[in-house]
Amino acid sequence: MSIRFTTKARRGMVAMTVAAGLALGAAGCGSGGGEDKKPETSASATKSGRGSDPSAQEGTDELLAELKGEDGLILRITSAQRDAGGFVTVSGELKNDGDEAARVSARTSGDETEIIRHGTSLGGATLVDSASKKRYYVLRDTDGRPLTTTGMPRIKPGDSIPVFMQFPAPPNSTNEVSFQLPTFASATITISG
Repeated sequence: MSIRFTTKARRGMVAMTVAAGLALGAAGCGSGGGEDKKPETSASATKSGRGSDPSAQEGTDELLAELKGEDGLILRITSAQRDAGGFVTVSGELKNDGDEAARVSARTSGDETEIIRHGTSLGGATLVDSASKKRYYVLRDTDGRPLTTTGMPRIKPGDSIPVFMQFPAPPNSTNEVSFQLPTFASATITISG
């Protein structure tokens, strides 16, 4: 085998491994488990979400938090699931509650060069464990791509898109963390699983 063929085959295997990992992460997001929990933020938060079609990433219709952002964008977190592999997957939907089409700010990608070079994402999101005084950043694959929703389109008024973010899991004794995303308000969410 030539070195060129070996390099191409290796790249193909890495890309396939990353794609399979992302597919498994997205599939694991909808495993429910939070049916008995109450919403923790925003008095205007409702359990509806009936205005959009639920996706596999959204998990249950239970609302953990609702965060207001710029240009009428609202992030509704419906699931924060601890996975067996030592990860926490936070998922929900990003809705445009404004009167005009809106685009997610580039600032939500954070300020790390490695993440920014892969385009707009939710790579600036963090989980903060106040008890342990630790901050958990979005995970990245071997090429530096954030394990979050990327390449988000312009969102029309009233429309929403499913989103997810994957983090290293805090210790099992930690169930409540503060979720933070640049340009959005922060909120306390409960990790299940």
